[in-house]
Amino acid sequence: MSPHLTMTSINKHRFQGLNAGMVRQRGVGLIEILVAVLILSLGLLGMAGLQANALKANQGSYTRSQAVMLSYYILDAMRADRSAAVGLSYNMNATCAPGAITTADLAGNTRRDWLTSLRAGLGDANTTCGAITCDALGNCSVSITWDDSRATGGTTQTLQTFQTRSRI
Repeated sequence: MSPHLTMTSINKHRFQGLNAGMVRQRGVGLIEILVAVLILSLGLLGMAGLQANALKANQGSYTRSQAVMLSYYILDAMRADRSAAVGLSYNMNATCAPGAITTADLAGNTRRDWLTSLRAGLGDANTTCGAITCDALGNCSVSITWDDSRATGGTTQTLQTFQTRSRI
């Protein structure tokens, strides 16, 4: 080891080298943080979009479940009043307004209540309709139509139809 080089002078040269490197990297940490925040914000925006699509799909699934439940509701009511069902008292073409049913018997009251439930569960719109067709053997078909535009983003009217067939 040279007499002129001591440990303090070696350490001094090392620290000066570190200081010179730090001066050149000034502001690099801030840029790294900004890039990280940008990547994080893009990820959060993507997650928000996925959440919005999941909510739309959930709404569509909910309305289809309501349609299934409401079709079983009218079929069960017709099973309870089988003689009127096979006597074709429950038959009706696509009807959207509960007030369109004017008969005051059990079949009329049940159909009016069913149409009111359709509008309450699937949307109170003129596109929420129900139709019932039975034959004398008890083979029945229930069709429910509603506007499912909420599940598709609400941009255009999307009519969905659900049909259930059963023997009562």
